[in-house]
Amino acid sequence: IAIIAHVDHGKTTLVDELLKQSGAFRENQQVAERAMDSNALEQERGITIFAKCTSVEWKGARVNIVDTPGHAVFGGQVERTLNMADAVLLLVDAREGPMPQTRFVLKKAFERGLKAMVMINKIDRPDRRPEWVHDQLLGLFIDLGADDEMLEFPHVFGSGRDGFCAKEAEPEGGWEGRDLTDLLDMIIEETPDFGGDDQAQLQFQAATIDHDGFQGRIGVGRVHRGTIQMGERVSLCHPDREKPLQVTVKSLFR
Repeated sequence: IAIIAHVDHGKTTLVDELLKQSGAFRENQQVAERAMDSNALEQERGITIFAKCTSVEWKGARVNIVDTPGHAVFGGQVERTLNMADAVLLLVDAREGPMPQTRFVLKKAFERGLKAMVMINKIDRPDRRPEWVHDQLLGLFIDLGADDEMLEFPHVFGSGRDGFCAKEAEPEGGWEGRDLTDLLDMIIEETPDFGGDDQAQLQFQAATIDHDGFQGRIGVGRVHRGTIQMGERVSLCHPDREKPLQVTVKSLFR
């Protein structure tokens, strides 16, 4: 899934809590705030600039998550990232509602036929208005040409920063003792199954480039069909090359 939202609607802090609650960190491990914002400029500005991938394990399933930039200036990052996703999780502020970048990223997701799930975030704000935000989202979906099935979008209300959610804006019994279980269950239940043929010839598309001091350049993307193995010889195709380049798969991360 790709997490999409307007800038500062809480994507990266939500990923922090998903990692913590899914057991990705040791109990005594010191984890920096906004762990996915690893770039120095991102840490300084407090915004996501580069799309990054991570994964969590939940009830026997692996959920691959892409944290995307929220600012329109980095819209190209978002568009490339959506090619890796089966569905999107749209975060919307419980006070502000849909914003210009919300429309942009959701439109791109619909153009790729991706299913949208919604979390109305920052429900702990004293000036929250979740019902109004939900109605605004419904209007946005209609404006973007959503069909009847898409208009029944699955959604939860909660706080990504504090790590809790529920299916209702005012859950019975309040928010005490709640966590992100409803969100993770929704992701598992609502994300469509991968439709690729793992017996076909390998097709891997890199959507972005990362860098490691030891490994060097790392292509981050998705296997659309087939399988990829360590030591395998593959053809690297690029629009600037007349012929494919034969390379060897030296490292794999997932």
